[in-house]
Amino acid sequence: MCPESPRHPTLADVAAKAGVSASTASIAFSGSGPVSDATKERVLAAAAELGYAGPDPRARSLRQGRSGIVGVVLEERVRAAFLDPVKIRTLDGISEGIAPLKAGLLLFTAFGDDAAVSIDSAPVDAVVLIGCSPRLDQSVEALRRRGIPTVSIEGAAGDDIPQITIDNEQATRRGADYLHKLGHRRVAIVTLPFDAEHTRGPVTPELEARGTTAVTLERLAGARHVFPDAPAVAAGTSSIEEGREAALALLDVDPADRPTAVIAQSDLLAAGVIRAAEELGLAIPGDLSVLGFDGIRVDGLQHDLTTLDQPSADKGRAAGEAVVRMLSGEVPESVDFTSTLHIGDTTAPPRA
Repeated sequence: MCPESPRHPTLADVAAKAGVSASTASIAFSGSGPVSDATKERVLAAAAELGYAGPDPRARSLRQGRSGIVGVVLEERVRAAFLDPVKIRTLDGISEGIAPLKAGLLLFTAFGDDAAVSIDSAPVDAVVLIGCSPRLDQSVEALRRRGIPTVSIEGAAGDDIPQITIDNEQATRRGADYLHKLGHRRVAIVTLPFDAEHTRGPVTPELEARGTTAVTLERLAGARHVFPDAPAVAAGTSSIEEGREAALALLDVDPADRPTAVIAQSDLLAAGVIRAAEELGLAIPGDLSVLGFDGIRVDGLQHDLTTLDQPSADKGRAAGEAVVRMLSGEVPESVDFTSTLHIGDTTAPPRA
């Protein structure tokens, strides 16, 4: 015969040992009501003697009708997201924002053909969408069907969903204006992905027309406001290698056709542009000026990048705080942040 498993102590056992009611013991653990310090100490001492660690958080979640989980939908594979300092800052901000919920974060990826399947059934109380995703519309549709409270970071998810945005178009326009004042006229653009297929290569009117990524389209519009004829190449994702590949298509040409400046839609892409330029023997910023977007530190980059510095952690924190308000029955307002132009050593007037 198998020996019986030892019975785990319960809250009722602790209450009996401490000489209090079960409700008083529960309040002593949760700190949610008036219990004297002496009573609380007696309850905690009884719990320690019995080896009782506290109420099962799963039971508490069931009583509240919640899972204790907030989902975050990323635009790429999780490994790639963790290589992007912008995503890490944003996730840190979300974690701080939802701290009052004592909830955990569950990461989903919008990468792949079955991206929306997991959020169709995952046990989450709310979801934060990173709006750079080309599959934003699919995620929103799945969450609306379930009635899950949703917040979008940089994505036009609809009037009924709070949005945390930054001035993508206006900020890029400020950066482009700065290049124009330096004297640059031959300017090219390296963009983030436009569509769910992460199509790489020259940006054509057809690719723009089917674009579903708001961030990419807004930053492109800002650059084209100043340089309407600027050629653009789309990268498959925001990474140094993708930026390098896109930049080689723009720079490995006849010098007469080569741009004197490149506007990259992320700092990782900008670092890739710089790497490609150096491989081709071009000096930064003497032969080529490079403008990024994000305001992050890129490991291995030996330059102080000129970039549009965005408040990534603040965006995430605002999204987390919006989730807390929604789960409290409030209707949070959308929040719009402003980026600032940081002038580093990767931009200069073009050579005569």
